[in-house]
Amino acid sequence: MLEEGDDEWKSDSDHDEDGDDEGDITAKQAQNGCDIQGIPWEQVRFTRERYRENRLQHYNNYVNLEVDREVLDKQCKRFSSGGQFYGFQLNTRKARCTIVHFQLRNLVWATSKHDVYVMHNNAVHHWNAVSRKATEVLNLDRGGGVQTSTIQISTMCVHKNLLVVGGFSGELVAKDLNQKELIYSTRIAHDDSAITNAVEIFDMPGMPGSTRVLTSNNDSVVRLFDVTTFKCLNNFRFEWAVNYAVPSPDRKMLAVVGDSPAGILADFSTGKPILSLEGHLDFSFAVAWHPDGNLLATGNQDSTTRLWDVRNTKEAVTVLQGRIGAIRALRFSNDGKFLAMAEPLDFVHLFDLKDNCNRCQEIDLFGEVAGVAFSPDCESFFVGTEDLTYGSLLEFNRFKADRDDYYFP
Repeated sequence: MLEEGDDEWKSDSDHDEDGDDEGDITAKQAQNGCDIQGIPWEQVRFTRERYRENRLQHYNNYVNLEVDREVLDKQCKRFSSGGQFYGFQLNTRKARCTIVHFQLRNLVWATSKHDVYVMHNNAVHHWNAVSRKATEVLNLDRGGGVQTSTIQISTMCVHKNLLVVGGFSGELVAKDLNQKELIYSTRIAHDDSAITNAVEIFDMPGMPGSTRVLTSNNDSVVRLFDVTTFKCLNNFRFEWAVNYAVPSPDRKMLAVVGDSPAGILADFSTGKPILSLEGHLDFSFAVAWHPDGNLLATGNQDSTTRLWDVRNTKEAVTVLQGRIGAIRALRFSNDGKFLAMAEPLDFVHLFDLKDNCNRCQEIDLFGEVAGVAFSPDCESFFVGTEDLTYGSLLEFNRFKADRDDYYFP
């Protein structure tokens, strides 16, 4: 299979890895026929359609358990892929992404429609969508705090002015984005394979100033930290490696997925399992709560997302299947209208929840998907991709009928 790094993929006009102004593609350029990633299809040996067909035919989706595709296909919902919810606005190579672990894709976060954070080469960069400039805000290439060796950033989260990253060797590093120095840096897990798989930052309802950090680690432990002191308030051990844990909006339940086909709904205060989510056929690496607290989405290496009504978890209410591989990242928009579902490469799907997921906007691109993020006001949507030549950050804006400066690939 041809890969992006292969000679046949490149052309004489390729830009250098650092990117430049010429590497940015705007909606106007796309409307005039330019590829949204700046790939010069007219200069390579095959068409975009041929390359897409080749990728779909030859990509080998990674699985830990054998998946019965025939059984799975019968469960999946049929939907239209012609939705137009977020229009393409900009592709920039000034904000690139690096994926340290192929199964962990939570490396893009937005704190406003103008402020996006991405991880590249063990550093976190802030992208200003107004000035179109990228600024380094954290660099762990020489370690952090008392640790002097490189910290490989495996996952990250940004909430308001707080940036927290997890490391490949169980590290946890926190930085106030308004300050120069780190506020916390240590190893929270010490097993040989204690990678920090996911980080969540959230506020406790009705408790001003009570921000918490929740970590999911390969040592099968979920840890809860108080941001003020970074004291570990709780730790919950499960029977398998935890790939992602996230609290419900009311902070009463904890959704936990990992190296098991079944997910768990646990009590947020005690970590005691309440319910089991049965249906997936492989390991899960993504989970997200709808803002209403009743709907939960889980993403699995069996290439599906299952939507659960937590008031009745006997079976999933909807099963959504991707195009090419595992579901690596899930995000609900804050207004509860859309679900973003990211595959390991090439495809991101936006589902219309008000239409019961009957309509989907399929974002078709080329490259490994490092992460996806809605802005808090739901006006913008961002996709980060990793590729030696065409890696970039793509910006999409919420469609409004009175505007014509959109492009829908």
